[in-house]
Amino acid sequence: MTDQQRPVRDRPWVMRTYAGHSTAEASNALYRNNLAKGQTGLSVAFDLPTQTGYDPDSPMARGEVGKVGVPVPHLGEMRKLFDQIPLGEMNTSMTINATAMWLLAMYQVVAEEQYPDLSPEEVAAQLAGTTQNDIIKEYLSRGTYVFPPEHSLRLISDMIAYTVHQIPKWNPINICSYHLQEAGATPTQELAYALCTAIAVLDQVKDSGQVDEQDFEKVVGRISFFVNAGVRFVEETCKMRAFVQLWDEITRDRYGVQDPKMRRFRYGVQVNSLGLTEAQPENNVQRIVLEMLGVTLSKNARARALQLPAWNEALGLPRPWDQQWSLRLQQVLAFESDLLEYDDIFDGSHVIEAKVAELVESARAEIDRVQELGGAIAAVESGYMKQALVSSHAARRGRIESGEEIIVGVNKFDTTEPSPLTADLDGAIMAADPEAERTAAASVEAWKAERDEDEVEAALTALAEAAKTDANLMGPTLAAVRAGATTGEWAGTLREVFGEFRAPTGVSGAVGVAEVGAGLAAVRERVRATGEEVSGGGGGRLRLLVGKPGLDGHSNGAEQVAVRARDAGFEVVYQGIRLTPEQIVSAAVAEDVHCVGLSILSGSHMELVPAVLEGMRAAGIDDVPVIVGGIIPDSDARRLKEAGVAAVYTPKDFGLTEIMDGIVDVIRAAQGLD
Repeated sequence: MTDQQRPVRDRPWVMRTYAGHSTAEASNALYRNNLAKGQTGLSVAFDLPTQTGYDPDSPMARGEVGKVGVPVPHLGEMRKLFDQIPLGEMNTSMTINATAMWLLAMYQVVAEEQYPDLSPEEVAAQLAGTTQNDIIKEYLSRGTYVFPPEHSLRLISDMIAYTVHQIPKWNPINICSYHLQEAGATPTQELAYALCTAIAVLDQVKDSGQVDEQDFEKVVGRISFFVNAGVRFVEETCKMRAFVQLWDEITRDRYGVQDPKMRRFRYGVQVNSLGLTEAQPENNVQRIVLEMLGVTLSKNARARALQLPAWNEALGLPRPWDQQWSLRLQQVLAFESDLLEYDDIFDGSHVIEAKVAELVESARAEIDRVQELGGAIAAVESGYMKQALVSSHAARRGRIESGEEIIVGVNKFDTTEPSPLTADLDGAIMAADPEAERTAAASVEAWKAERDEDEVEAALTALAEAAKTDANLMGPTLAAVRAGATTGEWAGTLREVFGEFRAPTGVSGAVGVAEVGAGLAAVRERVRATGEEVSGGGGGRLRLLVGKPGLDGHSNGAEQVAVRARDAGFEVVYQGIRLTPEQIVSAAVAEDVHCVGLSILSGSHMELVPAVLEGMRAAGIDDVPVIVGGIIPDSDARRLKEAGVAAVYTPKDFGLTEIMDGIVDVIRAAQGLD
């Protein structure tokens, strides 16, 4: 075939990089730099205070401002974030859930300001993008929920009704199976729980009466999904084809959608960050490529948008060069390979067809089980789905520790030459701006000094009154943005009306790996014997407090430590996510624990761990040892140990049983038993 005869290529997927850190100005520079390199869409990472509805000057925001994303506490910062980026020409994905309505309202107002010659309605009609806005998976895996499920679903359905009429090119919700896989979901669970979430959302929109029959098809057509792609790329390809088949069935049979275009399974992807390793991190590049293939090879189930993590994300915050490398991986596949020149290369494959059929059948059975329980919300509130995920994750951890599941460079082939990529570990990642918290707090102070307080108060009062009725809250939210309210004020107003929520942890009912082998049996005996010694022969048990300080809701690691500790014979105190250092100290005193374990993945360890240590000193329990786990650079680990932390564990310490053994060592040393 000559060059002239080459087939016409399909248009490539939207290429994104998930980015945002420190300040709006720094993130804006990063976005414009990435767009100049050929990125075709923005994917905005917000910091945890913004995601959970706190301003940077709130005590709850301590240590978290600008760490895992950009702080956007008010309209002024939103303007800076998108300065010189024409929003009418952009496709923007915003990873935001509990506060999604607020961020979309700020985005719309900034866009209106960029196009002063157009009416607000004309501007809104041009906007294209996605708000993640899947709150159900937040209760199950990611932890940035705020309000109880019924109120959260009300906010989502209000947004869906508003966008279908006012911002027709916007995806108001991204049903996320991504975080379910990170929380341990099997492909069957990932399919079933994501689709059950979509059913719960569509049922809520239907019941709200805000959308007529004619427009309901458009609602279904604007529902998008956000999916995880793991390294088992044949299975992942089949999972995506199963998603396409099941979504077509559900939208046709349950909701009567006639137009095949509106039944299309539309999804974006972030490939699996959970599978990235701290050990031999260079191996992460080939993992990312394999994961990318799983969602691009099959034309009939190809991702609409794709973002790839960077090779060093298990070490810390990627640098611009690392993000560029990930973007180039996509560009080589899309523009150098011949992938986009062919129809679906798997059509007619008996192997693929059989695996897809197996996944469809098992997912249908699990969907039916959840619906029998009362649907996704009931299965969240009862803890059913959370327990199932924690159990699946425990089984996976057990397979890795036994060597049944091989992770190259971690539990096999772990000898290595020195890597030039990580010769300077501190230089191999980017440090978040240490001044971000002070800068953001000063920004809020300056913003409040210039606004009309009476106008803000009136807007927030109107929001609260509307929240007590069944009125659509998007209008009052836009009014609060225009008046100059802050993120914390908007969320705080709704907290007053709706209340807050604490999701089940899933730990108490989860099935662990109690029979993982001789290693765990030996540790269990050490736990028992040490408990006897500590209690003076009174048959006492060792008590371990597993604490999640700060706003970091990624609780998978903490849950697995809690389950394994329980299996090892510890009495475990685990109260879930988003605790203040003061609450953790109080629990340690009340439960008279022998060790405090803190899990922090958001990078706020240098602020929150010292706060816990200080609180324990003040409470007179500084003789109780503290251990810390998380994504912690070596230099920070040294500083934490100098501050009094007994042990630091990072992702390279994958052996949970060995960690349990280490906890016994720490307790024995603190008790003077060795």
